[in-house]
Amino acid sequence: MELTKNIFFNTDKLIENSKVKISYTGKFYQQNCEKVTLHYGFGEQWNHVNDIEMEKTELGFQTEIDLLEGESFSLCFKNEKDEWDNNEGKNYVFPLEKISQELIVLEDEPKAIGAARPLRKTYIWSKKIKLAVYKIITYLPKIISGNYSKKAKNNNQ
Repeated sequence: MELTKNIFFNTDKLIENSKVKISYTGKFYQQNCEKVTLHYGFGEQWNHVNDIEMEKTELGFQTEIDLLEGESFSLCFKNEKDEWDNNEGKNYVFPLEKISQELIVLEDEPKAIGAARPLRKTYIWSKKIKLAVYKIITYLPKIISGNYSKKAKNNNQ
């Protein structure tokens, strides 16, 4: 996702049908406005348009919303004087991603309490690689310096 100055999300990807926290430190925050409203919609046609008042904090104006389905998430900001920050008329538009199919739990799968689910292959490989790097960092210097074999001889005596 392309970074936009003064708009921050608590996630690196915006995924439809999920929650997201939005922080705004744009011109209304810099002008010390008292009230900022987030105006947003989904897709090119701005479906499901909504307004929500943002909370003023030390980190900017913040709010949390539910992302709905669509190809994009469009937003702009309005202050208490009905002035708009809409990216110079272009609005702020961010792509929405579909939820990954491997993360969806199917309804016909058993849901026993404590039932183990298979781990993803990428997770298993990342653990194997971390273990291999740990062993190399720990034992390779000992083998090269000869300290590893000396300890083994001392233990046998």
